[in-house]
Amino acid sequence: MESTGTNTAPEPGVAAPDLVTVPARQGLEAVDIIRRAAGRSGPVGPVLHDGSGDTLGFLVPPGTADAWDLPGSACTQTNGRGMRFGDAVSPTAGATGWLLPPEAVGPVTDPEVLRAALGEAARLIEAADNCR
Repeated sequence: MESTGTNTAPEPGVAAPDLVTVPARQGLEAVDIIRRAAGRSGPVGPVLHDGSGDTLGFLVPPGTADAWDLPGSACTQTNGRGMRFGDAVSPTAGATGWLLPPEAVGPVTDPEVLRAALGEAARLIEAADNCR
């Protein structure tokens, strides 16, 4: 995912975060779940959205991609490619940008917290869809 703004990628010697991508509906539910449980489980970190609004990307600690296996999601190593931080303005329509920018939320999302929230979000979506 590409972003707009000032490139302040990790300093040399500091590992870049990995990126977990999920469908937008599940990702938005997960953001809400993590925010509600922040006192117990830790805060949600920076979250990207794609220009079409189809997916969200959660920044997670480097190395997460090595063991990520949650169906319906993908985790990739960024190695700092395309990572731009410090974007103070909202992205333009159709552009990839920050849903939750790094300066507004803090460090990356804990992968176990994200895994649990994505699982809960999937169950909530399935229950809602089955009520129709």
